[in-house]
Amino acid sequence: MRVYVPLTLPALAEAHKTGELGSGPFVAYAVTPALREWYLSEDIEELEYAALSRAALASLRRLAADPGAVRRRVVVAVDVPDGAASVDPDRGLDPSALGEVTVTSSVPLAKAAAVHVDADDAEQDVAAAAEALEAADGGDDDAQFVVDGADDHELLWYATQEIPNLVGSGA
Repeated sequence: MRVYVPLTLPALAEAHKTGELGSGPFVAYAVTPALREWYLSEDIEELEYAALSRAALASLRRLAADPGAVRRRVVVAVDVPDGAASVDPDRGLDPSALGEVTVTSSVPLAKAAAVHVDADDAEQDVAAAAEALEAADGGDDDAQFVVDGADDHELLWYATQEIPNLVGSGA
């Protein structure tokens, strides 16, 4: 099962240092039955993109909680065994939990398929979105507009070999 793990650049640096994406349990995003129903598509690429987008929003939430982190969303795509990720049946229909899964096992960073990160030019909009997130969650339409502005930036695709350069420890 392909899951999308929301991180920040400091969290990616830590994963690079330890060699472990997560030791379980941790939250990731995937194509779940609820996400399929919500997105109304059978196109697996569209559904995977929707799961990636949900993870990008979760990365934004991590940025809002970590004011010192570089304002770039980070999502790691990784394949885990089918039984290693599960949907919480109590949260399955919660709109804020669409696509959310809990990964219960350790996941070596070496198993990652790709890393998705905002470009440098997204930092200003992502910073504004992280700042506006709490107000948007409270129903402020103007703040939601600012949060949605981060989605105007596509996450860039990086091979896992590029992680050292992304986290600043590369040659």
